[in-house]
This record gives sequence, C-alpha cells and structure tokens, in this order.
Amino acid sequence: MNNGGIRGVILDLDGTLLDSMPLWHEIDLQFLTENGIEPPENISEIVGKMSITEWADYFIRTFRMPYTPEYVIRRIEELAETAYRESIPEKPYVRKFLDALDEAHIPYGIATATYRNSAMAALRRLGLWERMQFVLTGEDVPSGKKNPEIYLLAAQKLGTQPHETLVVEDALHCVRTAAAAGFLTAGVYDAAILPEEWDAMQETCTLTGCHLLEILGQI
Repeated sequence: MNNGGIRGVILDLDGTLLDSMPLWHEIDLQFLTENGIEPPENISEIVGKMSITEWADYFIRTFRMPYTPEYVIRRIEELAETAYRESIPEKPYVRKFLDALDEAHIPYGIATATYRNSAMAALRRLGLWERMQFVLTGEDVPSGKKNPEIYLLAAQKLGTQPHETLVVEDALHCVRTAAAAGFLTAGVYDAAILPEEWDAMQETCTLTGCHLLEILGQI
C-alpha cells in the first residue's frame, strides 16, 4: 500500500461501512405513513442531505405535524435502532480496507450524521467499534455534513491536517463539503446514489470506486 501522503482517514458510516441506506428510505416512509401522510416519492433524497435536527424541522414544517423536534428525533431513532442492533450488514471489503490501514499505521475514525446509539449498536455487533480511534455522530456535531465542522474535528482527533487526510463518503454533498475544506476525498458507490450524482462524485473526488477494495487499490 502506497499511502500517497495520507496520514489519516475519516470514514462515513451509512452507505460506506454499513449497507444501511435502504433502511433509511423505509424509515422515512414508515414515519410519515404512521402519521397519516402520503410520502412524496423523493422524500429520502430530500432529507438525506440534512442533519438530524434539520430533518425533524423539515418534517414538522412541511407536513404540519403537531410535534416537537425532540419527539421526531426520538421516534426516528426508535425506528432505526433495532435494525442497527440486530441486522444491518457491513459493506463489502470493510475489514480488508481497515486491515490495510492498520498495516500502514494510518489511524482512522468515523464521522457520521446518524444517531450515536444506533451507530454504537451496529459497530459493536460487527466487531468494528474497538478498531476506531473515535466515532463522531450527529449528536456531537449537529450542523451536519453541509458544514465541514465534523471533518475538521475528526482531523483534529487524528492529529492530521486536511490536505493529508482522506475522507471516505458515499454522498455527493459530503465529498463537496470535505473537498472545499481542503480534504482528500474518496467516493464509494452505493445503490442509493443517483446516476447524475455518481457522475458528479467522480469529477469531485480524489479517488472513486465501486467498493472499498477499489479505493484501497488507488491509495
């Protein structure tokens, strides 16, 4: 492995390490349906770019729900947590990717917009929690991934500068945020990515691949 000057790696969770994106589509639909609302076809695409707080505010405002943001956040977490604790699988080649980083003595951690309890449950079940230097969640950094704060804090924890830190993501808005802040970026394909967004990711990212093993081959 030729690390190409990479001294640290920041990993996304959903769609990058975990095959969890289909679950979030189902949760969007379930939450709206249980409140008597016909879900718009593109609802997951809309809220997928939001932080947890923005997501709750959007649902309340758009669908005129008589709830507090705290209730919406708690209910969405309830719907997600069982799947994270019991069934969500990891994406292909996660362990080979982490093993190669370990062999190269490159530290890594997670920056995710999801809930801490859900993230912890899945990572512990899969035996990945102990391998991470840190796990930053949407509860640690509420501003979401349209703001580089979570990546800058992650780099600080790694002891690296953005130009020597690789951010691995599966979403276009995330890699754009990281790249604009000076990070190296790797875009990993996920079935939830729209074709035009994948094209844009290939133009934006330092590296792209259909899976983590392809990314590893380029480092």
